[in-house]
Amino acid sequence: MTHPFEIELSTPLPADPEQVWAAIATGPGIDAWFMGRNEVEPREGGTASMDTGGHVAQAVITAFEPGKRFATRTATAEDGRFMAFEYLIEGRAGGSTVLRLVHSGLLGDDWQDEYDALRRGWPFHLHTLAEYLTHFPGRTAVPVFALAMPAGQSAEQLGTVLARGLALPDRPPVGARVQARPEGLPVLDGEVTWSNEEHLQLRTADGIFSFHHGPGVVLTGHHLFGPAPAGAEAAWQQWLTDLFA
Repeated sequence: MTHPFEIELSTPLPADPEQVWAAIATGPGIDAWFMGRNEVEPREGGTASMDTGGHVAQAVITAFEPGKRFATRTATAEDGRFMAFEYLIEGRAGGSTVLRLVHSGLLGDDWQDEYDALRRGWPFHLHTLAEYLTHFPGRTAVPVFALAMPAGQSAEQLGTVLARGLALPDRPPVGARVQARPEGLPVLDGEVTWSNEEHLQLRTADGIFSFHHGPGVVLTGHHLFGPAPAGAEAAWQQWLTDLFA
């Protein structure tokens, strides 16, 4: 049985409509704040695709109005499930913008848990978009996605292991200056920009480093704006795999 849902959020952004459009409706722009590697055919009826660790999700572009409106819809699954995304851009005085997001569709039998995860996740992603437009405007990023699926540990336990692997205290406060030291990887010298029971995010001089931990899953969603070393994604995947072995 399917269940309809809708999530609607608005967020002010320190960028003009043209900059926001580039961030939400182009592959390189989405790479700088969302998940995985993205490609966007710039036309209504085109395809938007996202590759996260070799899993490719695709959607049809249902609206493509540069500087105003961008929308996509996934194909309908055999059980009737689908997801639709709409971004509405409204320019404001002083070169700022308000972005309105509407995420809707039909979810399956586990709809409540899935809906709760989506509802909690979108504020974090929109925050990352604001971080990108504030601190790295116009720059391209190398996305780094890595995934581990450890069994038998609660989200809280996974968060503790993750923090220790970064040589950080559990849930360091937002605004704290830290030096994360993942073994075998460069030191992350930066500021904590998000910290709760599911997400930890650090911003350094040349990157946004995001970690998510929930029941049975830990993943990274980094965005590297400086010279990215060859094999960065493989190195982070190995670190995550070793940490939760």
